[in-house]
Amino acid sequence: MVQKAKILLVDDRPENLLALEAILSALDQTLVRASSGEEALKALLTDDFAVILLDVQMPGMDGFETAAHIKRRERTRDIPIIFLTAINHGPHHTFRGYAAGAVDYISKPFDPWVLRAKVSVFVELYTKNCQLREQAALLRLQLDGGQQPVAEAKEPAGLLAELSARLAAVEEQAEALSKQLDESSDAAAVATAAHLERKLTGLRRALDALEPGAGSGASPLPSAN
Repeated sequence: MVQKAKILLVDDRPENLLALEAILSALDQTLVRASSGEEALKALLTDDFAVILLDVQMPGMDGFETAAHIKRRERTRDIPIIFLTAINHGPHHTFRGYAAGAVDYISKPFDPWVLRAKVSVFVELYTKNCQLREQAALLRLQLDGGQQPVAEAKEPAGLLAELSARLAAVEEQAEALSKQLDESSDAAAVATAAHLERKLTGLRRALDALEPGAGSGASPLPSAN
């Protein structure tokens, strides 16, 4: 059974958090509330999140400052951040959001369907990435010393084929995301997609090296992080 992804909702207004929960409940994931930047950073110390929806204007630590702290931490720097703001101050304000590390910047009131669709893309990528890491860890155990700690009914070649198929599904999702971002031409979002593609390319090369006949000098699978 696939574990549900966690989505962090950060807003100082309870009614906004309630609205976000109503919009995203259809995704059937775990929604975590934070009413301030400080509370969000505390939640990020212990839990892993697929995506963060972050309100820009909050008392004390605002969204930009919160995002800066998130991006400085090695544990959280790669978590996608979608900024939500009630006031549009023009291109300069939007650019500041992308400069802070956001993958998207949405002005309120927003289309619930659009927000749900965007969040679902990052949830899907996160879920696939987690599955891929788990399969890679199992493969390392099997290849280490020739042991088979998992079900022996599945041969290494069959496991490689399954891993390759899973990776292909993630690559397809990443390609679709890249096409969407190319159309929006947001520099920060495109950079995030490029980072994901580089990680996928590394995993693909490692899997190809483990294929029969690829040679005995194949390097171990890299981390998906």
